Amino acid sequence: MHATITLSGLSFTTADGHSLFNNIDAAFGPGLTGLVGRNGAGKTTLLKLIAGEIAPSSGTVSVAGRLALFDQTVRPKAGETLADCFAITAMLEMIREAGEGRASVETMGRIDWLAEEKAVAALSRFAIAYPLTTPLVSLSGGELTRARLAALIYDDPDFILLDEPTNNLDAAGRKLLMGFLGGWRGGALVVSHDRELLEEMTEIAELTSLGITRYGGNYSFYEREKAAEIENRERRLSEAEREVRQASAAARQRAERKARTDAKGRKARKRNDMPKMVLDGMKAQSEATAARQNALKERQAEKAAEALSEAKARLEVVAPFAVTLPPSGLAAGRRVLKADRLAGGYDAEAPLFRDFSFEMTGPERVAIEGGNGAGKSTLVKTLAGGLRPLGGAAEICVPFALFDQAVSMLEPAASVRENFRRLNPHDGENACRAALARFRFRADEALKRVAELSGGELLRAGLAVAVGGTRPAQLLILDEPTNHLDLESLATLEAGLNAYDGALLVISHDRVFLERIGIATRIALSGDGAIRR
Repeated sequence: MHATITLSGLSFTTADGHSLFNNIDAAFGPGLTGLVGRNGAGKTTLLKLIAGEIAPSSGTVSVAGRLALFDQTVRPKAGETLADCFAITAMLEMIREAGEGRASVETMGRIDWLAEEKAVAALSRFAIAYPLTTPLVSLSGGELTRARLAALIYDDPDFILLDEPTNNLDAAGRKLLMGFLGGWRGGALVVSHDRELLEEMTEIAELTSLGITRYGGNYSFYEREKAAEIENRERRLSEAEREVRQASAAARQRAERKARTDAKGRKARKRNDMPKMVLDGMKAQSEATAARQNALKERQAEKAAEALSEAKARLEVVAPFAVTLPPSGLAAGRRVLKADRLAGGYDAEAPLFRDFSFEMTGPERVAIEGGNGAGKSTLVKTLAGGLRPLGGAAEICVPFALFDQAVSMLEPAASVRENFRRLNPHDGENACRAALARFRFRADEALKRVAELSGGELLRAGLAVAVGGTRPAQLLILDEPTNHLDLESLATLEAGLNAYDGALLVISHDRVFLERIGIATRIALSGDGAIRR
């Protein structure tokens, strides 16, 4: 059947009283809908409301058809296997008992004899060939994501809810997912900041504090429509502000004219050169005219103020994540990094990479590419000195900063300010405040513990610490920096990195991101450890 999801007057307020969204009315049917919005807008919360995992503060969710939710934040527990992904562990045990002749008549009636076959077929669709007894903890992040996507379609749902499905997928995994979605005939609501994936959507829905706005096309269409919409709303806001200024100026002019007229009347009375009856009549007429004009102008001023208020309400005010990077001082001919026949990994008998020789000079921009498990993160950790090489040598010749996916150079229990002072000991308090303010950590924001930061805030804090000081890094090593950013923060990060004049060494599966930051050289690592330039 065709699934439909209907939201009626849906509102959700967090436990601390923060309203994520209010009185949303929307309906979703067959087709691929990309759900976008700023971090903290409530996208994941909306999926959980639709799936029935949490209850709304008010309003209703109506679902016709069977739903399946993909939530990548669920961590595997010790002892869980691939069979547990499909919730068929007990079923497989019943099948085994039946094969041994130990199953009761009641048990035989409850057995799904095709359970294993269907699970294996679903796994095969996402290129997973492991036995169903394989422990989940033994899988890589990408393999676990693909296994859960396979489990998602096991019961043949009518509508699927996907929350950031590409975050841990390599290029091959992303291709499998997009191929699957390309052939999906049910409904899908996909939360993602992956612009390549969003390009495959049939429509984009944007969630803001103002509600849900639908855009009837893919991401490129959304970008164009959004830009035109913002320009139009900014123009309306500017016009409303001008009308308010004009109304205020008119009110001042009326007050000044009345003051002059009143002064003339008082002078005429003092001179006593006009009959009192005439003066009283003129005064009454003047006051009546002024009252009518004031009432009219006040209504005009009220309308102008209302128009301004409405224009501001329609244009959601969002403080931009503006990254301004200070000059790195890296000279064009300066050697940045050198690796000579480097080998690395965790097993000397089976290195993840070997015979890796490479040199970076000046402000080069290099991307390291490869499938899950190829050793990309291990390579940059070895280059940075975090892991001992299994062979060869590596040297980074300039000040650098390594951003892994968790920005682990920051101590979670310490504040942003404390982390800055720890990693920039040569900078005083004034330099610290100026650097943090540049990255929008002012006053109490600078005193936040790192553990309390959102994904976008965490990246800003890392950048502030690495390049905000008086001796900034001349090489930035970024390991999947876009995984936790919303689209707005992602676009601004790209602008900031394009303004950065140092060297970049980047791991990312986001091809659009790599193109927009001007990557000039790509290094591909294959699973057998070979290097292809």
